[in-house]
Amino acid sequence: MAHWEHFEHQADIGLRGFGATLADAFGQIALALTAVLTDPEGVRPVRSVDIRRSAPDVESLLVDWLNALIYEMATRRMLFSRFDVRLENGDLQAVAWGEIIQPERHRPAVEVKAATYHELAVERHPDGGWMVQCVVDV
Repeated sequence: MAHWEHFEHQADIGLRGFGATLADAFGQIALALTAVLTDPEGVRPVRSVDIRRSAPDVESLLVDWLNALIYEMATRRMLFSRFDVRLENGDLQAVAWGEIIQPERHRPAVEVKAATYHELAVERHPDGGWMVQCVVDV
């Protein structure tokens, strides 16, 4: 059930994450974020980074989560391929695993500037699964 996808959006890129739980969907959209830059399969999960965020609603928490990952990628010069996300009462506690960018191996395609509120959605499906989506500015 857990997977991610991109969707077309003018000059930017739409991300979607799907999962049996909301936390799983947050992890999958994080993989979709990495896939904007490179193939996540080529990113070794050798270093971990802790990320904590709080927000008044789950939609804002999703944007904060993605922007925190974008910040960590930029400042640590890392890419991430594995995520352990825990959500409780508007709080996110996560660990992202990845490695330092190696341009010759990862061949980053674009730079992601920020997650936006455009086409932002958090939906629970009738089967109980979750879908989250967001557009990122590239």
